[in-house]
Amino acid sequence: MNSFIIAGRELRNLFLSPLAWTILGVTQLILAYMFLTQIDYYLTIQAKLVGIPNAPGVTDLVVAPLFGNAAVILLLITPLLTMRFISDERRNKTISLLFSAPISISEIVLGKFLAIFAFLLIILLSIALMPLSLLTVGDLDLGKFFACLLALALLMAAFNALGLYMSAIATQPTVAAVSSFGALLFLWIIDWAGSNSGNSSALLDYISIMRHFENLLRGLVNTTDVAYFVLFTAGFLILSIRRLDNDRLQS
Repeated sequence: MNSFIIAGRELRNLFLSPLAWTILGVTQLILAYMFLTQIDYYLTIQAKLVGIPNAPGVTDLVVAPLFGNAAVILLLITPLLTMRFISDERRNKTISLLFSAPISISEIVLGKFLAIFAFLLIILLSIALMPLSLLTVGDLDLGKFFACLLALALLMAAFNALGLYMSAIATQPTVAAVSSFGALLFLWIIDWAGSNSGNSSALLDYISIMRHFENLLRGLVNTTDVAYFVLFTAGFLILSIRRLDNDRLQS
């Protein structure tokens, strides 16, 4: 229960800053432009797809690329959201007050995680409304559409958890943001070298966030990819809790 109280307070504070509104506005503007560009591309090649058996539809050529582009933007903006949630406490010398509060470290970390995730879900909702608008003029593959929603929601949770961990170990928000972006980018492209050389590694393929995300984006929902994101998120939340627990014992 305390986690939800913390999440509500942190979410309100987030919306009191211009950063949240700027991120919402800029993200929506960029993705809307990309969405309209994909629609224009689809309309251009639509006549050529008529005679092709099992040709890709609007879900494959418009919706999936939209969620793929959204993932890249989230790679950039999530570190900006998570950077201050814990490291700010260190910079402002108020982390001792946080440790002395009559709540557990687990509730604190979970509350901060839920606050950022709620904000990211607002972004996800605004993205989902774009493809849903196509239902007024045509059909969507709803199965693939919901798979794309699941993929982006799991990706948001993973980015959020890693960003919070970086914020927990950094002394400055800027350091947390740069470290989060670097770690996420590394996990995003870790399998590129092997793929380009033709010597792909099963281990690197499994570690790569992009591999699991792309599988879900294609509508291939399986327990391996879902479990990867769940374990990734839970693992970094546990690491954040352990780090703050150690800091509390030393303070």
